[in-house]
Amino acid sequence: MNLNKVFIIGRLTRNPEVKALPSGQSVTSFGMATDNYYTDKSGQKQQQTEFHNIVAFGRLADIAAQYLTKGSLALIEGRIKTRTWQDPNGVQKSRTEITAERLQLGPKPASASRDELPQTKEESHTEDIPVIEENDIDVKDIPF
Repeated sequence: MNLNKVFIIGRLTRNPEVKALPSGQSVTSFGMATDNYYTDKSGQKQQQTEFHNIVAFGRLADIAAQYLTKGSLALIEGRIKTRTWQDPNGVQKSRTEITAERLQLGPKPASASRDELPQTKEESHTEDIPVIEENDIDVKDIPF
C-alpha cells in the first residue's frame, strides 16, 4: 500500500498568484513557511524554517486567492508532487510542490479594537474556522 499525504500548518510567505489553465480552470500558487524548534547539543534553542510551494486548483484555488494573504496562518492538506521540465537553455529543472486538496483558514488578524471583540463566551464561539475541501465547496456555506 502507498500513501502520499501531507499536512502543514504555517504562514504564507507571499500573496497567492492566480492564473488560468488553457481549460479555463483556476490555479493558485503561494509559498508557506513552517518552523521547527529544537535544542542543540550545547543546550541552545534553535529554529529551523522550511519553505513549501503550494498549488491549488479549481474552486479551492479561487477561495485561497480570495481569503489568504501574505502572513496568513493556514492548514493545508494535500499530496507531494515533483515536476520536471527543461528551461529555454536546455537545462533540466525540477520543483517539489504540495498540491492542496483541503484548506483550513487560520484566525482573522488581531487588528480589531477591543470594542469589536466578543464580550461573552457565546459571542466568542459564533465564528468557527471553516474547513474547505476540494470536492465539497459551496461559497454560501463559508461563515464570513
